[in-house]
Amino acid sequence: MRSRTGERKGRLERGHRDAEKLFCCNIWWPLQGNFNNLHPEYEVLDWRGLSYFCDFAWITPFAKLIIEIKGFGPHVTDMDRKKYCNELNRETFLAAMGFQVISFAYDDVAHHPERTITLLRMVLSRFQSESSPVNLNSVAEREIIRLACMLARPLRPIDVETHLSINHRTAVRMLQALCWKGWFTAATGATGKHVVRYELQRGAMNQIMQKT
Repeated sequence: MRSRTGERKGRLERGHRDAEKLFCCNIWWPLQGNFNNLHPEYEVLDWRGLSYFCDFAWITPFAKLIIEIKGFGPHVTDMDRKKYCNELNRETFLAAMGFQVISFAYDDVAHHPERTITLLRMVLSRFQSESSPVNLNSVAEREIIRLACMLARPLRPIDVETHLSINHRTAVRMLQALCWKGWFTAATGATGKHVVRYELQRGAMNQIMQKT
């Protein structure tokens, strides 16, 4: 509050609403154990140049993350077409400005915090792995699992080569290592002689849900 003036300060003086307080108590603190780099009532400009205060922003050298807690009433039942369009336009504009925008339902934050913690951990792990001295192989393996989820089909070595900017031999070696761990299954082509694709196994999702 000492560093803010005007409406920026007024937002903090009036205090958080119930949703934001629950997010801090139920989600962020159990997951992170601190409030480092988390900014409440973070002011941004929308595509019209008008001020908008996001619930939270997590700003680090590696991430610009906007977090919104949305209640069913204000964001669904009480929203007209114009407000709906404005919300989507604002989120798209923020993405163009380099922010990643994620939203959580108030009901999940209040009544199913473990679900929200798991999903938020998955998001934060992408940025935290870049800023922490972790094993490079484990980071690459998680990225391969994420790639399989994004493509929603079995992976080919060329997919991994392109995504990670590595050569063919390295891509095949990494996919084989993931098969050995039971996270992927190798599938042969029509002749049955050569492995041509790698299918993600359900248990592999646990690897990107775990805390890094």
